[in-house]
Order: sequence, then structure tokens, then C-alpha cells
Amino acid sequence: MDEHSHTLAKRHQPVRWIQRLRLALHYGDRPWNALTIGMASLTLLLILSIAILLWINSSQARSALGLGFLTPTSNASWNPVKGNFQAWPFIYGTLITSFVALVLAVPVSLAVAIFLAELCPPWLRMPLGWLFELLAAIPSVVFGLWGIFVFLPGIVTPLGTFLSSTLGNVPLLNIFFRGAIPSSGSSLLAAALVLTIMITPTISAITRDVFLAIPVAQREASLALGATRWEMIWKVLLPYGLSGILGAVILGLGRALGETMAVTMVVGNSIAGSLSLLSPGYTMSSIIANEFAEAVTVLHSQALVEVGLLLFIMTLLLNILARLLVWRVRRGLVQEVRV
Repeated sequence: MDEHSHTLAKRHQPVRWIQRLRLALHYGDRPWNALTIGMASLTLLLILSIAILLWINSSQARSALGLGFLTPTSNASWNPVKGNFQAWPFIYGTLITSFVALVLAVPVSLAVAIFLAELCPPWLRMPLGWLFELLAAIPSVVFGLWGIFVFLPGIVTPLGTFLSSTLGNVPLLNIFFRGAIPSSGSSLLAAALVLTIMITPTISAITRDVFLAIPVAQREASLALGATRWEMIWKVLLPYGLSGILGAVILGLGRALGETMAVTMVVGNSIAGSLSLLSPGYTMSSIIANEFAEAVTVLHSQALVEVGLLLFIMTLLLNILARLLVWRVRRGLVQEVRV
């Protein structure tokens, strides 16, 4: 009898260990929480390590060039042979192309998202949504090739000529539209328009998902109160999904700021530093892509690393400000619902 009981105890011993293990791990919550905290910490560590790496590898450029690397001057130059480096034309090119692309892409993306979520026939909604998502997955080098051979000669050059002849004579606006666009069409305007096409699918796809996630009861309640379909979209859906729309815009802005290959192929790659959108220019990512492999001196390579550090800081600050804006909008919506 004692031997039989001992045998049964041995058989049930693994079961008891499993039960103890489950109790210790709290049915998966503790390892999952540890894994989540570990991944979040790893992300922060990666961001911090990138910042430290860029800071260390640009130390000589920062000490040699100082604030003159950032401040615009009348004789701006980027001449690695003479050791002259100024980054403000590239900062301006990055900001102006991203801003123009965002201004043009957001209304189009909202219109596409509203159509796909509210107005599109059910049989067309899925294939049309797939086409927009496929457009977002096209490699940037394909956009660049298409821009060189099709978009620049067919759209950008006539549009630039028209803008130069019209807005180029208007005070204040002539700063951004003066001069003639090159015959090739390569310019800051071309880069902004290509970026518009590239970020529109991203913003529209996420905004469409935001609209589809809004409860149907919100739509039915507004329509039951006598609102038209347009009033329902304008006064209910857009305010309700505003935080998600801002998140989509943030993702689009992030891609516009960091896009390299397509912009490099259509921007013209000029270090002249003109403010006009019709002139060739450079962006921060395109100057790094073009010259980093050919940098001979330490100062040249570290100046390019400093440009990368500035782009990193700029992207980080813009994302932090945008997240704060999303938080404030969401907080305001929650307070309105409580009231």
C-alpha cells in the first residue's frame, strides 16, 4: 500500500510542478508583461544608441564648423575641396518639400478615405482599397524612375512654367516661384509632388480604417436627428476620428522627411541654396545618399553625419510635437463626451 501510494505521488508530481509553474507565471501575464517592457526598453535603447553614435561621429564637424553650419548666409556653399560646409539649404529643402507634400496630400487623402469608407459601393470598396495599399507598397526607386521619364516632362515642367508666369509676378509669392524651371523638370517642386503621391496612400489607408472603426451608432444617431450625409461626415465622423487622422498625418510626414531614393532622383541635386520651388535643390537625406560613399576627408564625412544628426533630431521633435497634439485632441474629445 505504501509502495502504491509512492508510485501515484510520483505520477502526480509533474502535474503539481506544472500547476506551480502556472501559478508562478500568473497564466502568462508576467512573462508577457516582461516581454513588453523589454521590447519597449530595447526600442528606447536603440534610439539612444543611434543618437549617441551620431553625436560622437560628428564631434569634429561640430567643433570646426560651429553654428555657421546651420545659419543661412548670403554666400552659402558646400564645397568639400575647400572645406566649406553649410547645411541650411538641405534643411530648407527637406522642410519645404515635406510641407508642400503634406499640404497637398492631406485633402486628397481625406477625400479618398471618406469615399472608400462612406460613399463607395460595397462591390468596389475592397478592390479599390487594395489598389491604394498596393500603391503604398511600391518601392521608392520605382517612383523615382517613373518621375524621371513620365512625371517630370509630362506634368512638372508645364506646371512649373505656368506657376513661374503667374505666381512668379505676385509679391511675396515670387520668392517661391521665381525663375524658370529647368527643362528636365528636376526641382524642389518635383520632389514635393512625388512625395505627395508617395504619402497619399499611407494617409488615406489609415484614415479609412479610422472611419471604419467608428461605431455605426454614431452615424445612425446623427442621421436620425435629421443630419444630411455630408453633415454626418463633417460634424460627426471627422471630429470623432480626429486623433486617428492626425496619427495618419504623422506617419505620412515621417515618410516625407526621411524619403531618400525617389527624392534624390527628381530633386536636381544642386547646392545653390535657392528658395524657389522651381529651382533644383537638395534634401538632407539625398545629400547623405549622394556624397557619403565619396567622402574623402574626415571633416566631409563628419559633416554628413551631422546632417544625419540634424535630420534625426528634427524628425524626433516633430513626432513628439505631433504626439502631444494628438494627446490634446483626444483629451479634448473625451472631456466633451463626459460633459
